Amino acid sequence: MSVDTVSLTGWGRTAPTTAVRFRPRGYEEAAAVVRGRGPRGVIARGLGRSPGDAAQNAGGSVLDLSGLARIGGVDAAAGVVRCDAGVSLERLLRVLLPLGWLPPVLPGTGRVTVGGAIGSDLPGLDHRRAGSFARHVSALELLTADGEVRTVLPGTALFDATAGGLGLTGVVLGATLRLRRVSTGLMSVSTERAGDLDDLLARFTAGGDRLPYASAWVDLTARGRATGRGILTRGEHATPDMRSAHAGRTRLFPRSGAASGRSPFPGLPPLPGGLLGPAAAALCNEVRYRGSRHARSGELRPVPAFFHASDALPDVRPLYGRGGLVRYRFTVGYGQEETLHRVVRRIAARRSPAVRAVLQRFGAADPGLLSFAAPGWSLELDLPASLPGLGRFLDGVDEEVAAAGGRVCLAQDSRMRPETAAAMYPRLAEFRELRARLDPAGAFRSDLSRRLGL
Repeated sequence: MSVDTVSLTGWGRTAPTTAVRFRPRGYEEAAAVVRGRGPRGVIARGLGRSPGDAAQNAGGSVLDLSGLARIGGVDAAAGVVRCDAGVSLERLLRVLLPLGWLPPVLPGTGRVTVGGAIGSDLPGLDHRRAGSFARHVSALELLTADGEVRTVLPGTALFDATAGGLGLTGVVLGATLRLRRVSTGLMSVSTERAGDLDDLLARFTAGGDRLPYASAWVDLTARGRATGRGILTRGEHATPDMRSAHAGRTRLFPRSGAASGRSPFPGLPPLPGGLLGPAAAALCNEVRYRGSRHARSGELRPVPAFFHASDALPDVRPLYGRGGLVRYRFTVGYGQEETLHRVVRRIAARRSPAVRAVLQRFGAADPGLLSFAAPGWSLELDLPASLPGLGRFLDGVDEEVAAAGGRVCLAQDSRMRPETAAAMYPRLAEFRELRARLDPAGAFRSDLSRRLGL
């Protein structure tokens, strides 16, 4: 096991803190770290894709699980796979897709570990049908505060606290996942352009769930009549008869690890390094919107190109400046569309340089005590952390969201106030009580848990 002292941040590169990092080669080495933890505790870390401070532990220990990445055999009859927590979804997809299977839920990046997907209870593009990631876990191996490894099953209090529990109930070492059968490695994709936010919401709901995967890019720099305009992308798994016309011309995994043969930002010009300003962001968004077709249907794309297109792009973080980026994701319920409108108008009126903004629909709430997804609309956006007054501005958005009964995603948060988190997550007290009972000495801690009092 390697050990070093490092400065760590989340993917957003905000608020670096220093910790002792352990890289175990097996379960017993991971258990030894938990048993020998110091007074500041320990937190698990995967590939560091959480934008905020959920996988940091200032002055304590961080358990880097990226080396625990074994994939067990796929049970084709039962449609399950057993794997270590450090396996990335990208690698899992590469192994499973040629066998006719998919991971149960695929978020917008494959560079997330299975353990991170469980700890964040990640939702995918078809949440209305499939729910979040942990709903498809049939068992997990959890390293608890006493240094023992337990098998935890769905329907138990510990499972519900661990799903979306941000690593604060223990270290997920492995899991058994129920898989999704597919007949081809292609997606049939439809895209359409919407002139404003009302138009975009109407297009989302017009087709029902006929095409189960759906998300939209929203132009948060557009104002006036065009406020909230965007591009809606929907997809379904292609059948063999759809594939026949493209046989031999579409690779499951494009060369050089690229997720797609084209950029998911058609017509987007290259930007110089440094802070992404309002004018540059507005220009990028205008080019992207105008460069898209009004409508297109039945386009075939490889599965990785549909789900993980952004993974093929260069690292965009330098565009946000030395201060890093803040990722803000919230959800509000159906019937609260006016709140969504107000937030979009506020961001547009402030001329915030938001190039990345993703809108989704969620279905039934997941059982995790701190799971993020709930029935309604989810908007996720990135902003430069160095924007003047950003903290105060987002505090105000927090208030709007909380007043509408919505919530901000804890797994991506880097700046929320503890009282706001408590107002948004009604089962937080239940989570705290269970943690206090199972881990009275506070073995599992993070910068996020201290900041929000989790």
